[in-house]
Formats: sequence, C-alpha cells, structure tokens
Amino acid sequence: MHLPEEPEIQPEINIVPMIDVIFVVLIFFILSSLFLTRSEGLPVNLPGAATSENQLQQHTLTLTITSGGDLQLGNEAAALESLAEQVQARRVGDRPLLMIIRADKEVQHGRVIEVMDRLRQVPNLELAIATIPEAAPAAP
Repeated sequence: MHLPEEPEIQPEINIVPMIDVIFVVLIFFILSSLFLTRSEGLPVNLPGAATSENQLQQHTLTLTITSGGDLQLGNEAAALESLAEQVQARRVGDRPLLMIIRADKEVQHGRVIEVMDRLRQVPNLELAIATIPEAAPAAP
C-alpha cells in the first residue's frame, strides 16, 4: 500500500506577537520617563543673577509666587496665612528643609518679603531664591 506524500511545510516565524511585546516595552519606557521629570510648580519668569548657583540638597520644597501674587507650594495652591502649617505638614522628620522661592520677576518686592517672613517662623528651614544665570558678557 502506497501512502501519499505529505507536502513539507516550511517553518516560519510569526513576528506579530514579537511586535506586540516590543510595543508594550516601548510604552512602558515612555510612560516611566514621563514620571522622571521634576515638577517645579507654575512657569514663572525668574530674574537673572550673575552669582546664581545650583542648590543640591536632599530635602527641598519649592514655593512659587506667580506674577499675580498667588502662592503654590509644590503642586498645590497655598495661602499666606497657613503657609507655615502647610510647610510643616510636608516636612519629613527633623531633617533641615531647603525652601526654594521661585518668584516671578514682576512680583512686588513686598509680597516676597511677606512670604519670607512667614517662612522664617518654621524651625530648621533654610531659604533660597531661584534665579536663572545671566548670560556672560561677550569678551571684547
């Protein structure tokens, strides 16, 4: 008895599942990189200073003062009257806290002083004012 020969099936690689896996990994890296950006509050026009320097400290908190005088502590709105309490609520342990004040250059000086005066009531707090480096003058 003679059996018919079966045609030989060529092996093939199905790449559709591999493409799906690659897209999932790509989406993971895109989404995780979005959370790596550091949020510093509202965008404000910082004044320039020739002596500006980076403040690198473990425990920092940013207070933004908009051109209208509104306050934002981190990503939340803040009120001047309860500013000291809001800062204390965000404190971690007894470590020193560096408060970076990001005031728009259009904010009145008196408003910045009011905020700094309230923040000085918080114990173990250092204040810094955010600026942008001025462009170096061109060499003659």
